[in-house]
Amino acid sequence: MREKQHVIDDMTVRDTWRMFHIMAEFVEGFDVLPDVYPAVSIFGSARVTPDSDTYKMTEQTARLLVECGFNVISGGGPGVMEAANKGASEAGGRSAGLHIQLPNEQQPNPYANVRLEYRYFFIRKVMFIKYAVAYIILPGGFGTLDELFEAMTLIQTDRIRSFPVVLVDSGYWQGLVDWIKDTLVARGAISPEDLDIFTVVDRPEDAVGIIKKTVVL
Repeated sequence: MREKQHVIDDMTVRDTWRMFHIMAEFVEGFDVLPDVYPAVSIFGSARVTPDSDTYKMTEQTARLLVECGFNVISGGGPGVMEAANKGASEAGGRSAGLHIQLPNEQQPNPYANVRLEYRYFFIRKVMFIKYAVAYIILPGGFGTLDELFEAMTLIQTDRIRSFPVVLVDSGYWQGLVDWIKDTLVARGAISPEDLDIFTVVDRPEDAVGIIKKTVVL
């Protein structure tokens, strides 16, 4: 009984001190990221290589965003995140990388000229949402889907202001879009108008054009 109580007390102490680290991550983000606004958060796979079409398309998208007056926020790692930061920084924009500490894949890229380090996913996700005027989603895995569906859920439930959510590469996303229509809408899990939350395009110019037309700077 004493050993069990000791474990409980130890967990309570650790959780109490953890709150200070959580607060520090929030404070740093709130202090730094207003200087990046207005920004577009770009998501996609950490596994794409610089010679891939997705990487090149991401670079071009980020460049076009900067040319239109937007800055860029990425997850700060390799792959699509690196391409987003590279395109934005080389175009002369603010290029924020919100780096998360992970055992695999997530090493910081050298192109973010604004960098924050995060231990907690949920704080990082708040920053992606809070300082973005739009989301651009390129091909990616579970993490990309997580960011996509969280944004769509928050928009659907009016927990955040509605903003453009643009999926790039219809060949990659079409299966998911078909499932959303044929299963979620067909079975009444979501409303038909919820499909208006996102748009699918194939060219960087189209993705940026939607944002430029929708977002007033």
